[in-house]
Amino acid sequence: MCNTPEFPILEKQNWLIHLHYIRKDYEACKAVIKEQLQETQGLCEYAIYVQALIFRLEGNIQESLELFQTCAILSPQCADNLKQVARSLFLLGKHKAAIEVYNEAAKLNQKDWEICHNLGVCYIYLKQFNKAQDQLHNALHLNRHDLTYIMLGKIHLLEGNLDKAIEIYKKAVEFSPENTELLTTLGLLYLQLGIYQKAFEHLGNALTYDPTNYKAILAAGSMMQTHGDFDVALTKYRVVASAVPESPPLWNNIGMCFFGKKKYVAAISCLKRANYLAPFDWKILYNLGLVHLTMQQYASAFHFLSAAINFQPKMGELYMLLAVALTNLEDTENAKRAYAEAVRLDKCNPLVNLNYAVLLYNQGEKRGALAQYQEMEKKVNLLKDSSSLEFDSEMVEMAQKLGAALQVGEALVWTKPVKDPKSKHRSTSASKAANFPQPLGSNQALGQAMSSAAAYRKPPSGAGGTSQLTKPPSLPLEPEPTVEAHPTEASAQIREK
Repeated sequence: MCNTPEFPILEKQNWLIHLHYIRKDYEACKAVIKEQLQETQGLCEYAIYVQALIFRLEGNIQESLELFQTCAILSPQCADNLKQVARSLFLLGKHKAAIEVYNEAAKLNQKDWEICHNLGVCYIYLKQFNKAQDQLHNALHLNRHDLTYIMLGKIHLLEGNLDKAIEIYKKAVEFSPENTELLTTLGLLYLQLGIYQKAFEHLGNALTYDPTNYKAILAAGSMMQTHGDFDVALTKYRVVASAVPESPPLWNNIGMCFFGKKKYVAAISCLKRANYLAPFDWKILYNLGLVHLTMQQYASAFHFLSAAINFQPKMGELYMLLAVALTNLEDTENAKRAYAEAVRLDKCNPLVNLNYAVLLYNQGEKRGALAQYQEMEKKVNLLKDSSSLEFDSEMVEMAQKLGAALQVGEALVWTKPVKDPKSKHRSTSASKAANFPQPLGSNQALGQAMSSAAAYRKPPSGAGGTSQLTKPPSLPLEPEPTVEAHPTEASAQIREK
């Protein structure tokens, strides 16, 4: 009878530690680890490694970092230990230190795509996008992964380059055609660009592979809502509500559906819920301000629009809506200041100048009104030359009346009025009359609202551990879900009483 060789004492319990870990029986795992470390006087590398993984899963990142550093001392030539040290540093927000450790790990293993990927993610957090792109391209060269494509696309989105982002996601979909996250992201990007056919195609493919994909359903509902199919959109949102009942974009979109159906109280109720769930989302605050303006609740509108401006101080339309509220609150001087800021920030929207001109005309400042009217005509000409946009009929009518009142001719530079409220060019709201002869634009009723496509969540955070037969490796660093269907601001029409 042959004698069975004994395992070295340092490793004889490793199989049991691994078994408890992959079963997620962490209490039993910690008990075995404690016993093993007592027997080995704290020199069992694997026990320390798994203990550190458990600490990180429990949220004790600093403790896990110290244990991984101990593993790196016990086995300095092991790249996995250094990768875990770097990962804990990343989760603690020490991105520069994480980069240094990843570079040390890369010296031990130069063909590890994960190290290149994670270096790219760290550089993203440091806003060094060129270095991040280089590292992510290196990772793709070593081994193609969906997550690397996602992060590379995210860089282009952060830089505002939608075309490059779409190219990256198209390559990703070719590599992984059944990845619903990639399909949904690509669909949302096309939706943001107004390419509805391709958007619908990719969102439909995502729903084919995963009929319960709430992001794709939310995006499809948003597209229907954009085209005025509010009842169909609400049906889609009902499905999403059962999956993610606390989604701020969902309740924002539901609120704007009710706004489009002119059910303003229900709209405010849903938007307030969205605002409770995401108090720093300026789009929700924008829409709340718009609905309150529609209901002629100007003080509440001022409150929400001011809050939106704090989060989005460089958007001209917000200042224009704020000026509308101030005009109706009879604060003409501050309304003028708000319009002046709106004109300074918004170089494209002729409605800003039109509303400002109406206010100045109603205040008897015909020279200023004429200057704004002429600036509006310049913007309209530029829009006509650069695109085939058609303008809302009420906007054209208001401009014609103002032109006649200012004696600058009755023929306007626009094309013939468009009666379709879904015309491509949409703007926001209007002005109130003062006690002046022939007032224009009095107490505008804000028209049919639309909510839109996709917004991108920028703040990322790291992801937590995993397991493997020997040492559970670190995973590629990744953000939280990259894309969620989210409405942009609602749009409205000018309407004269």
